[in-house]
Amino acid sequence: MGRCVVKVNYAAETGGDKVFTVLNYVILTLFAVTVLYPLVAVVSNSVSSPVAVGAGKVWLWPVDLSLDGYKAIFEYKKVWTGFGNSLYYTIVGTAVNIIFTLLAAYPLSRMDFYGRNVFMSLFVFTMIFHGGIIPTYMVVKELGMVNTPWALIIPGAISVWNVIITRTYFKTTIPQEVLDSAQIDGCSDLKFLIRMVIPLSAPIIAVNALFYAVNHWNTYFNALIYLSNAKLFPLQLVLREVLVLSQVTPDMLDQVSDAARLEGMTDVLKYALIVVSTLPLLILYPFVQKHFVRGVMIGSLKG
Repeated sequence: MGRCVVKVNYAAETGGDKVFTVLNYVILTLFAVTVLYPLVAVVSNSVSSPVAVGAGKVWLWPVDLSLDGYKAIFEYKKVWTGFGNSLYYTIVGTAVNIIFTLLAAYPLSRMDFYGRNVFMSLFVFTMIFHGGIIPTYMVVKELGMVNTPWALIIPGAISVWNVIITRTYFKTTIPQEVLDSAQIDGCSDLKFLIRMVIPLSAPIIAVNALFYAVNHWNTYFNALIYLSNAKLFPLQLVLREVLVLSQVTPDMLDQVSDAARLEGMTDVLKYALIVVSTLPLLILYPFVQKHFVRGVMIGSLKG
């Protein structure tokens, strides 16, 4: 059998095209440097010696490689407690968020759901008007959730923006014919959601999981308002105490006697804490990145 060869003739690149390409590379390189430099600087400071950090010798690469900061952090019980709390809030909170988001978005995507426009309007209304911090705190308090883990999970159990994206995804990717066929076979709505819709919605579920997980992991303001028990503090509150309030406890510095090392060790601890609090999300992102673009684009382009 003969082979069919297809020739593609590309238009010659003009001088203007070359200038445009060069400018794109320059701008993107500047953006990349702007984003990467702070990250590299933080990591370099976290693994440099306290004396070098205190003297301001670390600009880009580590100076006098040292893991004293990480050693002090991992020996500090409060960091482990905060890390465990943040992990719990993130896992449980994200699971609750996804369940509520799916249960809200799927009925709103069904054309045969009576009153769906009214419910959608009520959802959107909450995006524009909010009760405020004090009324919200009073509601949380009356429900008995202050100083409990649920104070960081239930009040933000659903994001209207994520519901809208998920609803749009369902409308554009789940054919009506599949639903009709399932209903003819006697499949209930709940069974159709669990067995058909959810398996076909991995991209948007991954996007929601990433959005919600990042929000839970980075949250500190709600914890600052609703929690006074230090045993319930997430890692971000521990980080806030060290970075903003400069509360470095003596047990983190009990092995540092030299004045120069003591001054530098405080800064090293701050940099190391930033790395420790950021690392889990950096590890998580590559696993959901392949679904991220597809899920967001499909869920947001068509209304």
